[in-house]
Amino acid sequence: MATYRARALALRKTRLGESDLIVTLLAADGCQIRAVAKGARKTKSRFGARLEPFSVTDLLLARGRSLDIVTEAECVTSHEALRTDYDRTTAASVVADFLDKVSVECQAEEQLFPLGVTTLDVMESAAIDALPALVAAFLVKGMAMHGYRPQLAACAACGEPFSAERGASRRFSLEGGGILCDGCVGADPAALRVSAELAETLGLLLRSKMSDVAGAGLPAAKVKEALVVVRAFAGYHVPARMKALEMYVGGMQ
Repeated sequence: MATYRARALALRKTRLGESDLIVTLLAADGCQIRAVAKGARKTKSRFGARLEPFSVTDLLLARGRSLDIVTEAECVTSHEALRTDYDRTTAASVVADFLDKVSVECQAEEQLFPLGVTTLDVMESAAIDALPALVAAFLVKGMAMHGYRPQLAACAACGEPFSAERGASRRFSLEGGGILCDGCVGADPAALRVSAELAETLGLLLRSKMSDVAGAGLPAAKVKEALVVVRAFAGYHVPARMKALEMYVGGMQ
């Protein structure tokens, strides 16, 4: 049976039979891997906590017909604090759920893995009140990597840059993927009403490092608005329900 090695971030685990697990992983190249960890739920399992969600692990896997098989696992980063604190767990769960929904088997996206791991690294030590901003920054960066970078400097309908003559409206088009200008404000009747500061907030989150986001001290109201908009934006373009994100944003309202 052919084997291969991979460094991967554990996203989700599902029970299989009496003692096995199916683990969903994001490999370092951005491909999703689904594999069976035999006996992983036994007390004396050699895998232990190495395949817990949010952990980064070096793996040896054997190729199978439908699911690969984990044969060796060595922990690189456990991110244990993300599993023992409720606020950190709920924030990290959004990261794992998003990566689970957008990653695809045998389809590389090399930026996803470092984005996910860096976000979890920062979440592990960040102040609790900084977690919502980190979730918002992760989502807007993740959507941009997925091909849906929000249009903030030009109209999402006509494409004209904002200027004194063509100002930005207070409408965000989910379909168009950004802010509408005053002239195109009626182009999308379903566009969300937003504040004049939303574009600035999303732009800051897009261009800032995660460590900088954690220390930026963004006002809670601005972060909440960004999360609500990005949640709707992701929900519109990602063809899968992200329950962790829905619960996280719902818990803030």
